[in-house]
Amino acid sequence: MAEAKKTAKSSAGKSSGKARGAKTSTAKGTAKKRAPVKAAPPRDIAGDTLDAALALAATRSWADIALAEIAEEAGLKLSEIYAVFPTKGAILAAFSRRIDGLVLAEDLEGLEDSPARDRLFDVMMRRFDELEPYREAVGNILADLWSDPVSALGGLPQLSRSMGWMLEAASVSTEGWRGLLRVQGLVGIYLATLRIWLRDDSADKSKTMAQLDAYLRRIETLSERFGRRDFSQDAA
Repeated sequence: MAEAKKTAKSSAGKSSGKARGAKTSTAKGTAKKRAPVKAAPPRDIAGDTLDAALALAATRSWADIALAEIAEEAGLKLSEIYAVFPTKGAILAAFSRRIDGLVLAEDLEGLEDSPARDRLFDVMMRRFDELEPYREAVGNILADLWSDPVSALGGLPQLSRSMGWMLEAASVSTEGWRGLLRVQGLVGIYLATLRIWLRDDSADKSKTMAQLDAYLRRIETLSERFGRRDFSQDAA
């Protein structure tokens, strides 16, 4: 009789232990299921769109690329792109700002006491260095813009802002009417040098450097001839 009671108690203990184990396992399983799922990091819609647009522009005419194609290349919905870039012109403006940022992130170490013309030369060559990975895309984009004056004019405000920042990076003043003239002069120099850069297959960009230096010296000579303060005399 006593043995029967022990057996019963043992069986009951085992059953109770199993039950507790089952409850614990169930609780653990529930806890695991209730653990919060980490959300995926938000996409860089602007950056992804710009990268996709440049990748497509490197392969064919910019004019032939539709916004829907850019969205598909970026793996985005057209509505997502619209919220950031309502036009293809807005994409090009963002590209210009990306290059601005890369150039401005560098400093003029070792050039602080150099003539302003030399500082500006260094800043503009840095810009061409940053453009190098996008040479094919830039070539196709410019080919279309140069044949479409309306679109080209639409891009001038952003280009002027970019050139203003390049002057500021070189510590050349952009204030007042003289500053406005410098900005517009640099726009012309940049566009003219871009044509040379696109055809410059030298490893050290010697043709681009020679042309840029010649343009900057020409502007400096004209400024001196007309009695205006040149780049080297007017640092910010």
